[in-house]
Amino acid sequence: MLDELAVLTAVVEQSSMNKAASLLNISQPALSRKIAKLEEELGAQLFRRIGKRLELTRIGQLTYEYALELRQLHYNYLQQISEYVTTGRTSITIGASLTTLQTTLPDFIQSLTLSHPEFDIKAVTGKTHEIVTLVREGRTDIGIVASRIEDPQLHCVPLFEDHLLLVLPKSHVLMHDKPLGIHDLDGFPMILFSKGTWYRILTDELFSKYNLQPDVRMEIDSFEAILRLLHTCRAGTLLPKSYMRQQLLDDNELQIVPIRELENTKRTTSLIHNDPELLHPAIRTWIHQLAASKKES
Repeated sequence: MLDELAVLTAVVEQSSMNKAASLLNISQPALSRKIAKLEEELGAQLFRRIGKRLELTRIGQLTYEYALELRQLHYNYLQQISEYVTTGRTSITIGASLTTLQTTLPDFIQSLTLSHPEFDIKAVTGKTHEIVTLVREGRTDIGIVASRIEDPQLHCVPLFEDHLLLVLPKSHVLMHDKPLGIHDLDGFPMILFSKGTWYRILTDELFSKYNLQPDVRMEIDSFEAILRLLHTCRAGTLLPKSYMRQQLLDDNELQIVPIRELENTKRTTSLIHNDPELLHPAIRTWIHQLAASKKES
C-alpha cells in the first residue's frame, strides 16, 4: 500500500495523471492501475472527475492526509538514521516525575552517560500521570516514576524500592531524648514537600493511617531547600531514602532518625517505556541490560 499512497500524493500534488506519471517515471496506465488497486483495498473511490479536472472524494482527502503523515514520518526516520550513521550518536528523551528528578534522575543520567557516551540525553519533568502520558504518546522515549505503572500500553521495569526517612538537625532536642516512635510525629514541627507528588501523597497517607497531625511549618518543592531550612525552622522532615547521601547530612549537620513504621512506606521506582519496537535499537538493548541487572541484584 505504501507504493500506492506515494502515487496518490503525486497525483494530488501534480493535479494531473500525466504529470504524476512523468514525475514517477511510469506509464499512465500503470499509474491508473495503482490508484485502482488502492481504491480496491480501501473499498472506496478516491477521485471523482469533474470535466477534465480530478477532485478528491472525502475518503480520498483523508487518505491523502494519511499519506502525508507517513511521508513525514519516513523523512524523520531517514534523518535519524542519517544522523546516527554519520555521528554515531543516539538521542534519548527521558521523562522524570518531580520526585525522581531530585532523587533518581541525576545518578541515572550519570550512569547512562558512562555506559553509553554516544547517547544525547534530554529530560522533561512533570507529575507522574503527566510522565505516563508523555511516554504513552511517544513524546518521551522512557520515563522514570516513583511507582509501579499498570498500563496495557506501557512496559514497566521495576528499579528499586524506596521508603521514607525522618531527618532532624543534630542539635534538635529530640535527638537527645528516648528513641522515637511514629506517634511522636503528632504535633511535630515539620517542613514537607509540596502537594501533588507521590512523595507527598505517601506522607499524607502515613499521617492519616496513624491519625497524626504534624505542625507543618512550610511546604516546598525542593528537597535541597528543605534540608537547608531544617535548622532555621527547628523542624524535621520526611524524605525518600533514595535522596539521602551522607554528604548531604554532613553538609547540613543533619541526622537520620530510625522509626520502624517508616520502613513500611514503600514505593517502587520504575522505568516505563512504550512498544520496544518504537525505540532506537541501542536504547532497547540498554533497557534489556538494565532489566537483567536488576533481576540479578
